Amino acid sequence: MLLTDVLEVNCLKVPLECKDKKAAIIELIDVLDNAKKLKDKEAALNAVLTRENTRSTGIGSGLAIPHGKCAAVKDLVMAVGILKEPIDFQSTDNQPVKVIMLLVSPVDQTGPHIQALASISRLMLDDKFKKKFENCESAGQAYDLIKTQETKS
Repeated sequence: MLLTDVLEVNCLKVPLECKDKKAAIIELIDVLDNAKKLKDKEAALNAVLTRENTRSTGIGSGLAIPHGKCAAVKDLVMAVGILKEPIDFQSTDNQPVKVIMLLVSPVDQTGPHIQALASISRLMLDDKFKKKFENCESAGQAYDLIKTQETKS
């Protein structure tokens, strides 16, 4: 799966303006809602926050992938944010987070959700790409960088 098959430039926010984990999730849910990707904003927010309260999705190396499953979406949707100043996300490595990639998927569709997580992992394991991505100054620049990287792979 290519992330650019799911992600649209209007679903990236650079920079994210939040100062904590919950605010970051709310800000990215708002991005999806403003892009008309959600049938029920509150349901999507509750699904992601409920999942986050179970265990942090801060996976380490400055990356968090908050996600949830609910009836608020027909297909997998994604929002991405890059913070100017890293925030605490209770990550597994205890390091702050600079990049947040939020996924919301339907309850009955596991495949696309797993494929998106795998694609994110592949992309962000490339240190050269990750450094460039963290320093993007606009949504368009971040989207173009993902698209370019995906066409190389």
